[in-house]
Amino acid sequence: MNRFCSRPLFCLIALFISTVSGVDRAAAQPTASRVDITTDVVYGHKHGLAMTFDVFQPQSANGAGVLFMVSGGWYSNWSPPEQLLGLLRPLTDAGFTVFAVRHGSSPKFGIPEAVSDVRRAVRVIRMRADEFGIEPERLGVFGMSAGGHLSLMLGTTGDDGNPDVPDAVDRVGNRVQAVVAWVAPTDLTILIHSSPESLPAHKNFPALDLDPRAAADHSPLTHVTADDAPALLLAGDADDLVPIAHSRRIRDEFQRVGVTHELIEFPGAGHGIGGEQLAQGTRAMVDWFRDHLLED
Repeated sequence: MNRFCSRPLFCLIALFISTVSGVDRAAAQPTASRVDITTDVVYGHKHGLAMTFDVFQPQSANGAGVLFMVSGGWYSNWSPPEQLLGLLRPLTDAGFTVFAVRHGSSPKFGIPEAVSDVRRAVRVIRMRADEFGIEPERLGVFGMSAGGHLSLMLGTTGDDGNPDVPDAVDRVGNRVQAVVAWVAPTDLTILIHSSPESLPAHKNFPALDLDPRAAADHSPLTHVTADDAPALLLAGDADDLVPIAHSRRIRDEFQRVGVTHELIEFPGAGHGIGGEQLAQGTRAMVDWFRDHLLED
């Protein structure tokens, strides 16, 4: 969600890669671990289309998995896996197996469908954990902007599956054990087109043409409970697209009910966090997943 970029996820990824992997490229190359990439793993179908994720398995895997929500403006763009690997390197170098999850995209599919899709992806990954070399109860998730929103929805609305349904996938739980959300919208009711608080830039996102009840139902802020996954929030205090109030309000709710959380605020940063602030946030993200997904 970036009003200066027609392909917001691509712009965020490009900024991330250029900053994190470019800080000391020459020094980083000798220590980068080998990563095996499995592309286009199907986790479901809708309207005759396959829903897929790519798997990035480091040679020295630590047994934990992290889902990356491939989403900007609730549009899930395909990128070459080698390009995504630049974004995911800090995690794979730390031993995490990463799953780049794509969902049904706006405007064909709305936010409720995107949330449903990524929930199913968690179930499938947990169901096939042995195949991917991970522990089923060591799953984290992260995303940027709309991807951060989807990450928080997974962290605040997880369930243990329904043993009475015919689909074996739906009998598997979709809870995650850790969340990292960058510049994430947490209250859709003030972003949707019909809201008096909606900004002109929000009209550029068809996914936000949502009725108020659906917006509330798909806002992480309305679902915070004491059993939510530990959440790291990262936001810029000069973000005029998703104001930092979104992160501060859900932080306050996490604090109220006792959810483990942290909010890192970047002074002067807008919706696209860059430079040393991005590198700092990336280190914090890797540490968060280490702390909450790995055994002591």
